[in-house]
Amino acid sequence: MLRLALVVASGLLLSLAFEPVAWFAVLPLAVAGFLGAVHGRGAWAGFGLGLAFGASFYLTHIWWMRAVATAAWLGLSALETFFYGLTGAAVALLSSAGPTRRWWPLWAAAAWTALEMVRSTWPFSGMPWGRLAFATVDTPVARLLPWIGMVGVSLVLALAAALLAHLVLTRVRSWRADAAGLGLVAAATAAAALAPYDPGPPEGTLTVAAVQGDVPGPGNDILFDHRQVTLNHVEETERLAEAAAAGEVPRPDLVVWPENSTAVDPFLDVQTRAGIERAVAAAGVPVLVGAIVDDGPHHVLNQGIVWDPETGPGERYTKWHPVPYGEYIPFREYADFNFGELARIRRDMRAGSRTEPLEVAGARIADAICFDVAYDDGIHAQVREGADLLTVQTSNATFIFTDQVDQQFAITRLRALEAGKWLVVASTNGLTGIVDPDGEVVETVDRRTTASAVAEVGLHRGATPGIVLTPWFTRGVQLATVLGLLLVLLARVRSRRGAPRVEEPSA
Repeated sequence: MLRLALVVASGLLLSLAFEPVAWFAVLPLAVAGFLGAVHGRGAWAGFGLGLAFGASFYLTHIWWMRAVATAAWLGLSALETFFYGLTGAAVALLSSAGPTRRWWPLWAAAAWTALEMVRSTWPFSGMPWGRLAFATVDTPVARLLPWIGMVGVSLVLALAAALLAHLVLTRVRSWRADAAGLGLVAAATAAAALAPYDPGPPEGTLTVAAVQGDVPGPGNDILFDHRQVTLNHVEETERLAEAAAAGEVPRPDLVVWPENSTAVDPFLDVQTRAGIERAVAAAGVPVLVGAIVDDGPHHVLNQGIVWDPETGPGERYTKWHPVPYGEYIPFREYADFNFGELARIRRDMRAGSRTEPLEVAGARIADAICFDVAYDDGIHAQVREGADLLTVQTSNATFIFTDQVDQQFAITRLRALEAGKWLVVASTNGLTGIVDPDGEVVETVDRRTTASAVAEVGLHRGATPGIVLTPWFTRGVQLATVLGLLLVLLARVRSRRGAPRVEEPSA
């Protein structure tokens, strides 16, 4: 019962490390409490303790999912809780008697990070919310991101927590090794903070505007009056063009609209297309439009479309990670989901796979749409192929009255720092802003307002070491975890085979 109480308290404590509280100092303590509680337990006991930890953490961490539906909050939390159960079982096995016990903190950190990546990518593309690296905004640890990426930072934090747990469990009998490990983590963090990653001089500059049109009515329903949403973005772009012509703001080279700035297909809807073309003509520069585009009778695409004032619509980025049961329904062909909130999803959203950056206004842009920003794959692929600027098109209207907005904006800032590039984020009604390569917000606008953020940004080509190393870190922790579990299994098999046989007494 004491272990159960400890893991529940640790899960609740971990939720405080993220927005809106953002008490980063509690993160290593919370993870250490969980790892210490499952240390040396059996696999099933570790699994049960992991479930308790995951439930207390995730039900709190994504409390905002109730804005979609209570069932969505409970269902998603239950799914993610299962992975924390697996983490508890893995750490329990790796810390039991056997070949992995001696270096248990290393194996435990690898297992935590490996299963963090598994749940962030599977099933249905996974759910990355709650990765340890996402809690580091405005901390010295965040300076490690361009060097070792999100996976590397999560690994470092998990290792620090495991060393703390080991220090307490051994009652400082092996304090020198634990202290040395913690010292190395602290030294690496201090080095990254004192000598931060330098992306070098920009290869050029671009003046970019992020337009926030606002959402009419209750503010949390993009479909309440979707035509007014589009009109708001058209009129704000025209106002921005007038302000630039009057010298009140710099004239932008590129204008970015958010996701769902048009909720109907602009290639089929005459009114919507006319509004976009009016705004693009007023701006006189390309506009990256966020649009829902038809893809046959049963599917749609969530796209960022480069709309040029001379050539019209051109290159497009399609959202990589549509939200299951929010933007598409898995297994629709096998069951009838025409009930409750699911009845609103009449057509499934297809996922994109573009890795080549968008070429617009002399820049190569790595685009991301809404939750895409929390995943490594799409952004990293575009950066590795030569992107020199990041953009995020997001709606967030559904969550505008929740903490999800702050959590996503923190992740967005960390992406700029990880990539060592400027980032422009446009939201329908918040948060919109422009972030520099250090993760600092240089321009922003108030939530639930119609306004624009304008700034000159640098164009930095090339991928940071962290982005280059991310696939290797991911494979490394997953292979290490599998290897460690195999070693434990083999040790147990050998132990059973070598055990003396007890003969039954004869009758």
